[in-house]
Amino acid sequence: MKTIGLLGGMSWESTVSYYQVINRDVNRALGGHHSAKIALISLDFAEVEAFQHQGRWDDAAGVLADAAWRVQEAGADLIVLCTNTMHKVARDIEKAVDIPLLHIADATADALIADGVKRVGLLGTCFTMEQGFYKDRLEAYGIEVQVPEKAQRDQVHRIIYDELCHGEIEQASRQVMLSIMQELKTGGAEAVILGCTEIALLVAQADTEIPLYDTTAIHARRAVELALG
Repeated sequence: MKTIGLLGGMSWESTVSYYQVINRDVNRALGGHHSAKIALISLDFAEVEAFQHQGRWDDAAGVLADAAWRVQEAGADLIVLCTNTMHKVARDIEKAVDIPLLHIADATADALIADGVKRVGLLGTCFTMEQGFYKDRLEAYGIEVQVPEKAQRDQVHRIIYDELCHGEIEQASRQVMLSIMQELKTGGAEAVILGCTEIALLVAQADTEIPLYDTTAIHARRAVELALG
């Protein structure tokens, strides 16, 4: 079994989900008392979040690249960056290490293609929904990506940072998310990507008939596949 390197803490709420999914899937595959081999570095999200909102992406990249190197030194065979948004600096991370980075958008695209989904709605932080680092990667696979209108993007962003990153689950916010998802479907989306690792803490497949692609679970399970070979 290979050792999975987790670069987490952004936020720690979703890193917990990664740890659970990876260990449960390894145990499901191998049985007994088996669990995953994991090397984890968890960052102080306050520092990263400040860099995000100040537009200091080079500074954020430096922090993550250093952390990725420490994950590699801890014995990891591959790196899983436990956040969608910070894949904006994925190339900087890749340059800092000699082991592969499993890109969350690649894993998600593979899942969409396997299910025959060609047009998808994307929910996430404003950085993820509005900047090209994520959408362009999906579109390179031939997947058409649509995002909500500006006011709705701002709502989603606020819910993520002001509530979900603090572990706050509000029913009113769940309804907001579901309403936005329905509008994406009305606009032609065949499915919706939960493109922030915290959104799955708020909305589950049981809440809607619209097919949801939980990037946290997809990413974590792909890591297990690679670790078990």
